[in-house]
Amino acid sequence: MIEEEKKESAFNNLTVIAIIPARGGSIGIPKKNIINVAGKPLISYIIGAAEGSKFISKIIVSTDDEEIASVAKKFKADVIMRPSELSRDDSPSELALLHVLDYLKEKKLKNPEIIVFLQCTCPLTSSDDIDQTIIKLLSEDADTSFTVTPSHYFLWTEDPDGEAIAVNHDKNVRKRRQDCEPQFIETGSVYVMRSDGFLKNKHRFFGKTVMNIIPPERVLDIDEISDIARAEFAIQRQKLKHY
Repeated sequence: MIEEEKKESAFNNLTVIAIIPARGGSIGIPKKNIINVAGKPLISYIIGAAEGSKFISKIIVSTDDEEIASVAKKFKADVIMRPSELSRDDSPSELALLHVLDYLKEKKLKNPEIIVFLQCTCPLTSSDDIDQTIIKLLSEDADTSFTVTPSHYFLWTEDPDGEAIAVNHDKNVRKRRQDCEPQFIETGSVYVMRSDGFLKNKHRFFGKTVMNIIPPERVLDIDEISDIARAEFAIQRQKLKHY
């Protein structure tokens, strides 16, 4: 326990910022990032999770949309407006992260050692998910870390003739799931990177990459209308656990 406290104390000397990209355009759900979910704007959940982190000193929302900016400020996040050319449907999230770092440099603000890229479409993400992903990167002396959840699914694809092809197993040997090698699904919720390496590689995965395993019940990425009902059910269930 004392060793853990010493580690966390050392980690606290690092500058860690969270960046939450939240563009205004959304094909599937208009204004998705601020849509009402269980009585609150969607983006407020990930801002709250970042606010509860032991390590994050600044929360920045990167957006091209004034309404999203207004909501983010209401929940006490800093906002950096992103140019429309970096906010298209096909714009990778890395462009938003790089734009934030360029802005901080231009304003002569302290360059963070660690950046935490958070997705505002993942409302079930907890502060502990964020902190443990940061701790995993630092304790393993890694360059990047991200959240995953265990998977026990047998995956298949099709060849050009339409025949089913086994991807992660041998179709001729049907193992029990508990006898299979563990595999993990990328949750899409938390990515942690050393900023110097990110600026050099311009991608969320580089160098030594490690995984932080989180439980399946906290994994949800809102992409379709039906996902909102699932999120609201999960949020209400979490609230009941605290009563």
